[in-house]
Amino acid sequence: MRAPSLPLTRDLVLIGGGHSHALLLRMWGMKPLPGARLTVINPGPTAPYSGMLPGFVSGHYARDELDIDLVKLARFAGARVILGAVTGLDCAARQVQVAGRAPIGFDLASVNIGVTSAMPDLPGFAEHALPAKPLGPFASAWAAYRDGSGAASAAVIGGGVAGAELACAMAFALQQRGRPAQVHLIERATAVTALRPRAALRLRNALAAQGVTLIENAEVTEVTDRGLRLADDREVDAAFVTGAAGARAQGWLQESGLDLQDGFIKVAPTLQSSDPAIFAAGDCAHLTETPRPKAGVFAVREAPILLHNLRAALEGRTDLRAYRPQRDYLKLISLGRKSALADKAGLALSGPLMWRWKDHIDRTFMRKFNDLPQMTPPPLPRHHAEGMEEALGSKPMCGGCGAKVGRDALASALSILPAPV
Repeated sequence: MRAPSLPLTRDLVLIGGGHSHALLLRMWGMKPLPGARLTVINPGPTAPYSGMLPGFVSGHYARDELDIDLVKLARFAGARVILGAVTGLDCAARQVQVAGRAPIGFDLASVNIGVTSAMPDLPGFAEHALPAKPLGPFASAWAAYRDGSGAASAAVIGGGVAGAELACAMAFALQQRGRPAQVHLIERATAVTALRPRAALRLRNALAAQGVTLIENAEVTEVTDRGLRLADDREVDAAFVTGAAGARAQGWLQESGLDLQDGFIKVAPTLQSSDPAIFAAGDCAHLTETPRPKAGVFAVREAPILLHNLRAALEGRTDLRAYRPQRDYLKLISLGRKSALADKAGLALSGPLMWRWKDHIDRTFMRKFNDLPQMTPPPLPRHHAEGMEEALGSKPMCGGCGAKVGRDALASALSILPAPV
């Protein structure tokens, strides 16, 4: 009797290609779950790694060095990829809505879509500025401006650590290209308060060394085609304006029906939302029991917990694990030139050695996705038909066109066909 192939009985849909999901795809490819179909939905075929963005802005990394190849990862994981922007999530119908496509059904879903630093309430921002997140559009726009000619002027709205990193990087990059530059960093209160005093002082000194003008306790009231207008009627000339003033949630989450905190998905320690079939990780999630700032380190460390819990739920098990984030974590902050600041446990160290450390960590992380392990296929049974080794080759066999569509869509298409005779 012929042994039937295993049917696909559960659909797991990954919404977004953030750091947690990228790591999950890699781990899934090393140990897939039979009977589960994995789908990843993302606006584009790549996902940028935020840790290397300041280095790219400075000119230390090429654009393609920032990108995680989601298509390559999905192929390794045996997952299908759907390229498109998610516009909604119907929890009751268990469907993900994607612009220009039919809804995508799921049994379990996980959201890892990052955040945006857009400032929709600031007049003129949408017309004359660009948010630093999502990273893809920002990186492309900055590369075009950086590689231009003539005098340059730029402004960063938001004097947190991310804004200070960008301002240092912009000033250094423009100077290295021989473009006389004026870079402003504007903060409505006090800048770099997320750092301890010693580290904050070193970062302020780095801003001054790069020639960045820091304007604190200043409210931006409008972005114009010439720059910024402040509440005290001062004007800041800037041809390139970006916003890095905090993290904002993706707008479509508001209509999802999930419990939210300031627009972010509230999750339990198991990374489950108010709907147990929907998980969330990374910056788009709010850890209800152990709130933490938005930082990539948490997304990376959530990945193994997320994988375990999704597999357990797909298998019908109840042994879900809790994610317990560390209270303090290492912050490695780029200072424009090949120098970085390390801040942890009250220590503040800076200089080229810290840059080499940061560069090593970032490149090691990216190698996880560029150098995927060669997985050994399961051995053939001892007794098999002649020529099977040659037929199988080194690549997976096609599953047929029916394997590329959801079960509901396939059933609907088949239902209109005439009955077999």
